[in-house]
Amino acid sequence: MGFTRAELDSYRGKPVPSVLGEGLRLLIVGINPGLHTAAVQAPFSRRGNRFYPALYRAGIIDHVIDASDGFQPGDREHLIARGVGVTSLVAGATARADELSSEQLVEGAADLERRVARLRPVVVAMLGITAYRVAFARPRATVGKQAETLAGAELWVVPNPSGLNAHESVDSLAAAYREVAIAAGIPVYPQPNA
Repeated sequence: MGFTRAELDSYRGKPVPSVLGEGLRLLIVGINPGLHTAAVQAPFSRRGNRFYPALYRAGIIDHVIDASDGFQPGDREHLIARGVGVTSLVAGATARADELSSEQLVEGAADLERRVARLRPVVVAMLGITAYRVAFARPRATVGKQAETLAGAELWVVPNPSGLNAHESVDSLAAAYREVAIAAGIPVYPQPNA
């Protein structure tokens, strides 16, 4: 499904529903939705985004989800059945995450903490160290398991799957995502061959 620039711009500031359900073990937190994601109402929908290929390569899901035209029947349910939830730190869509202000990130962190307290996942995995450092006032934080928890959940920072994060590959993303899935107690599938 193709969109013109004007059509995509009309989705600026629009939210995307989180993927949440019973048995939530791992809550994956993106920075905020992109305009295409808001248009099709499915997280990480931009064609070429490495999120779903990395989840598959990590053994978290049993097939590569193609959300470029929105979720296909059963995709949302598969994530939920696996104990995986997907949400955003900041709800409103932008063309790029670097359009967000520090204040929006800090407000998003406070809101996320309230949601985590209500949802009670075992592990929260933030996608992206730069946004995490600003949002949680942790300027020296590094990727990996954090010393602090978030509303009782183990807190991890893992690499962002955006193509703008060019030094990460699907394999390196998959390794980080597999580690958090195992920490959350999700029984992972054997890793497929590349």
